[in-house]
Amino acid sequence: MNIPTTDTPVAAAPRAATTPAEPRYDFGAAEPRWQQAWAERNCFRVEDVPTDGKPKYYVLEMFPYPSGKIHMGHVRNYTLGDVVARYKRARGFSVLHPMGWDAFGLPAENAARERGIHPAKWTWENIANMRAELQRMGLSLDWRREFATCDPAYYGHQQKLFLDFMRAGLVERRESWVNWDPVDGTVLANEQVIDGRGWRSGALVEKKQLSQWFFKITKYAPELLSALDRLDRWPERVRLMQANWIGRSEGAKLRFALTSPAESAAGPIREVEVYTTRPDTLFGMSFLAIAPEHPLAAAAGARDPGAAAFVAECRRMGTSEAVIEAMEKKGYDTGLRVAHPFIEGATYPVWIANFVLMEYGTGAIFGCPAHDQRDLEFARKYGLPVVPVVLPPGEDPAAFSIGDKAHDGTGAIINSGFLNGLQAPDAAKSAAIAALERLGAGEGVVNWRLRDWGVSRQRYWGCPIPVVHCDGCGVVPVPDEQLPVCLPEDVTFDKPGNPLDHHPTWKHVACPSCGKPARRETDTCDTFVDSSWYFARFCSPQAHAPVLRPAVDHWMPVDQYIGGIEHAILHLLYSRFFTRAMKETGHVCVEEPFLGLFTQGMVTHESYRGTDGRWLYPEEIEKRPDGTVVHGETGEAVTVGRVEAMSKSKRNTVDPGEIIARFGADTARWFILSDNPPERDMEWTEAGVVGAYRFTQRLFRLVEGLGETAAAGRVLDSFTTSPLSPAARSLRRATHHSILAVTEALEGFAFNVAVARIYELANAITDAEKAAAGSDDAGLNRALFEALETTARLISPMMPHLAEEIHARLHPGSRQLVADLPWPEANAELAVAETVTIAVQVMGKLRGTIEVAPHADEASVLAAAANEAHVAGLLEGRRIVKRVYVPGRIVNFVVAG
Repeated sequence: MNIPTTDTPVAAAPRAATTPAEPRYDFGAAEPRWQQAWAERNCFRVEDVPTDGKPKYYVLEMFPYPSGKIHMGHVRNYTLGDVVARYKRARGFSVLHPMGWDAFGLPAENAARERGIHPAKWTWENIANMRAELQRMGLSLDWRREFATCDPAYYGHQQKLFLDFMRAGLVERRESWVNWDPVDGTVLANEQVIDGRGWRSGALVEKKQLSQWFFKITKYAPELLSALDRLDRWPERVRLMQANWIGRSEGAKLRFALTSPAESAAGPIREVEVYTTRPDTLFGMSFLAIAPEHPLAAAAGARDPGAAAFVAECRRMGTSEAVIEAMEKKGYDTGLRVAHPFIEGATYPVWIANFVLMEYGTGAIFGCPAHDQRDLEFARKYGLPVVPVVLPPGEDPAAFSIGDKAHDGTGAIINSGFLNGLQAPDAAKSAAIAALERLGAGEGVVNWRLRDWGVSRQRYWGCPIPVVHCDGCGVVPVPDEQLPVCLPEDVTFDKPGNPLDHHPTWKHVACPSCGKPARRETDTCDTFVDSSWYFARFCSPQAHAPVLRPAVDHWMPVDQYIGGIEHAILHLLYSRFFTRAMKETGHVCVEEPFLGLFTQGMVTHESYRGTDGRWLYPEEIEKRPDGTVVHGETGEAVTVGRVEAMSKSKRNTVDPGEIIARFGADTARWFILSDNPPERDMEWTEAGVVGAYRFTQRLFRLVEGLGETAAAGRVLDSFTTSPLSPAARSLRRATHHSILAVTEALEGFAFNVAVARIYELANAITDAEKAAAGSDDAGLNRALFEALETTARLISPMMPHLAEEIHARLHPGSRQLVADLPWPEANAELAVAETVTIAVQVMGKLRGTIEVAPHADEASVLAAAANEAHVAGLLEGRRIVKRVYVPGRIVNFVVAG
């Protein structure tokens, strides 16, 4: 095998043993050879602080969790990023395109328990397997920058950031109610509770009170919200999701006095504070509801076993808003009552309710059933009054009533004393807040839905939190010179809970302040901490500090970030917070981590089920010519399910390794790019992959088939001065038009459009090849060579191996790599078509076409359209009422009679 090195020319691969009539591209030999050539030439390496004067471009895909095998979602994600990286590099940018591993997390710890293997061994073996699979894809990555977040060389710097954040007042430890996953035995952030269940284990989440470490993300809530308007290269959907999660609202904080104090462990409770966005509906109140975790609920439970039992039941239920919205609204009447701030003598019952969350607002609401659907469901269940106080436009106040649906819209205030007649919500809200402030019962406030980020996790396989607990000194940060605080390797998983709590020696240390016996913090960091700054570490992964300022100042922010929309709130919001915190502590100079964000769609596939109800893998089924689908071994009928996202549970997955082995990496990449716009879901089909494979072979045959014709075109330095033949002119136009079209498509992330334009160019080359057969047209030979050479460069971001193979055959003996070549430049004049085809309609129906000059004026186009033979016959004797011309596309005649 001819392996190119820095000392030898890059030569074309030896041809596979095929018949002369049917040359075939041997991807199995070519792809590893070109990958080795790129590596030996250091094609994709960049320095931490480049001095080449090129503009920088940082492209990054969300790094993977090392589960052991890559899946088609990985293939799509990293192919998209690689297209961007290769294209920008060809456009003259210095491109940073790194790869690493989001390597901490519970799956490794669960594997340790289930298989008796250490999490580190399991993780590093998975990383090795996945690295090898990703390298087979031919990604233009700077592998020197690779790191795993479970390496102390990474998480030691994360501990330094934690301590810097602590010094800046961005970290605190406090008692709080948390979401507790009873299966994984750890705390979950609100965002990690999906439909009331742990995002990894699927277990129903419970409420529990623990001392937890928090990042004070709420400090940045106003700017995290306002800055979304400046992220104009982010999808609008993601910005809206973040805005809703941050959740700015204007309303009132008011205090309801209890008619009699409630005794609690902390002393008597005399009032309940409520935040509301609708103080204009206070006259419609019929109850006050508190969260099961509210201090008043604890006071009620202390004296009433029924209240205590209800609170315990609520703590076993889901915590997400989606679950709470869908579940039955339940409550318990505490027997306590509160006074209304506006209606003298009016009192209302205090209920513990399962739909009130302690972490939002104050953990208490006033119920206005007529104008809030949850309140209405609750009131109907327990027979509480429903008093409408907002009259919808056009309704009769004497006849209006509430049925099964609350009115949550605008209208005029009714049944509300001094607020009557005001418009809700705006005017009435302002008047209600002013009255509360006069009475000393409340005030207008801005509230935020966002809560501080609880980062404590009760598990082993995570970044240790670098503090020590001393009975005398309290919480003491680990000195910087003692970092990293490394995880102990000799842990056991034979007991439930956190192995760090059970370790006999690791947690016992001397206090860094007084030297007396103390205890390490045994909680580790939420793994989302690891992924909230990795993009900054990639700028200088060998630095002896979290970041090297000249490097991070050069490369940050990321110019193009690519990943799934499922991370819109969790990862992306945390990363925005972390970057701001790093700026405050002097580590970076930017506030936003990602200038551009692209969220790709999922890869989908049909699902299949056997007669026994078992899900089947695609390779287990057989599709017969008559359209039936059967089990490949038994011949039994198979039920074909819907096309949905690939998942292990439905077994509707395809192994990328098998696809690459059968068809090559370029085929997998090409099909991934060709099917749908990349932001949409795409269906993986065998027919689609085969079609992509055939195209790779077709391009290869085009080069091989030209033989001496290509050689004749190559020796011409330029096109002859004599006029080109029509075939040569047509091919040159197609070539230069393709350069413009593919460039525009790649700039706009329309990769499927770029693929379509390249198919069109291949068709034009095929037509020209037929015209060149047996011809001595030197201009056409040169045009063919130009078209093939251009094709190699245009496909290089998408099918880089085939691009190199084609280029090497067009330039035998050359040391050039397409990976090092600039992007082709189009001749704008050549790209303009000599004529354009105009569709001619009569009454909106296509009746003919005409060919006109691209810049023909409207009058001449209309005249030509009217004279088209078939159209002229249809127009004869009829009055033309209207002539419509869409430049360059359509003429439509509207006729009467």
